[in-house]
Amino acid sequence: MTTPKEEAVISISAQDIGKRFEREWIFRHLSADFCSKSPTAIVGSNGSGKSTLVKTLISYLPLSEGKLVYSENSKPISKENWQDYISWAAPYTELIEEFTLLEQLKFHQSFKSFEIKIEEIVEKLGFSNINSKTIRFFSSGMKQKLKLALALYSEAKVVFLDEPTSNLDKQNSEWYLKEIDAVIDKKVLIIASNQESEYHFCSQIIDIQKLKP
Repeated sequence: MTTPKEEAVISISAQDIGKRFEREWIFRHLSADFCSKSPTAIVGSNGSGKSTLVKTLISYLPLSEGKLVYSENSKPISKENWQDYISWAAPYTELIEEFTLLEQLKFHQSFKSFEIKIEEIVEKLGFSNINSKTIRFFSSGMKQKLKLALALYSEAKVVFLDEPTSNLDKQNSEWYLKEIDAVIDKKVLIIASNQESEYHFCSQIIDIQKLKP
């Protein structure tokens, strides 16, 4: 009799990290642990630096001080391999506008696998009747919903969402909360937002404005 394979435990440890542009500190002296079953919200007013913090945690931007440690089952993950573990959605991330919906999903799958079949993703999105529609003709809400789907249905164990319900109407905001509920115990969730409705389920809150020098 085989024993079920245990899920890998992924975590991020931020150790006294800070980021500045020239002489201006965006945040400083942040120490926190990010892990599954304990989703984190990064909160603050518009322009306070939430997106900058997200980008440093992803390693898209270099830190000015401090250290980030990414771990799998308590063993460090090299920065070269970190991108294999994460997915990221934000209003400013790009889709390939010339692709159809199916082409975009297949392209994404070519470098990061999904946890479910493409046909299921299309059905969950409610986009079954627009498989061959070019993304440039999607509404801003449809584009944002697709970005969220690419992040949430990916096999990546760490999901960063920046302003997740931006451009979503009430019905699609409810869709977002339903899909979050399905992964909340399985993935490390980090959500940057200034709307409580986007992160009310988070057990750890980081107020970036309290990290200003």
